[in-house]
Amino acid sequence: MKSVTHKERSAVFLDRDGTLLDDPGYLSDPEGIVFFPDVVDSLRRLQASGFLLVVVTNQSGIGRGYFSEENGLEVNLRMWELLGRQGVSLAGLYYCRHHPDAGCRCRKPGTLMAERALSDFRIPPETSWMVGDAVKDVQMGLMAGLRSILVMTGKNLEGEIPAGALVKKNLSRAVDHILLSGVAP
Repeated sequence: MKSVTHKERSAVFLDRDGTLLDDPGYLSDPEGIVFFPDVVDSLRRLQASGFLLVVVTNQSGIGRGYFSEENGLEVNLRMWELLGRQGVSLAGLYYCRHHPDAGCRCRKPGTLMAERALSDFRIPPETSWMVGDAVKDVQMGLMAGLRSILVMTGKNLEGEIPAGALVKKNLSRAVDHILLSGVAP
């Protein structure tokens, strides 16, 4: 029996809090979702250009006991729903629920979330991107073979920016760079 092959599509991996959403700290209430200006339009532009959109997010509030995994899922599902109502389709959403001291491979800068998405969707890393507001986001992206952009919209700007990572003001500017880079899906 011959296996069916799926066309590989490039993706943009996106951090959630501080990149797509305003980060109030340990967001556990779906009603607290506030998108940064131009996020929806930026995601639409990426989608229209053929990129898959994949959210990868650390949610240590679950591991710390600040809120339940159910609360975390409610926030993620509500964000997915709000984006969908505005014409944005996420290909996937991966999250790490572990405490920072757990030593897991999925917590950024660990690469397990990216590895799973790359495999699940047959994404070529060399033509894909990671955009996040924290040094650990771009570290994960670079270690997973993704081009990486740090946006200055979050609160997690501690640490040295890794060589190879770009820095942009916000998601809209990051998307401008991605679309002008000549790296097409």
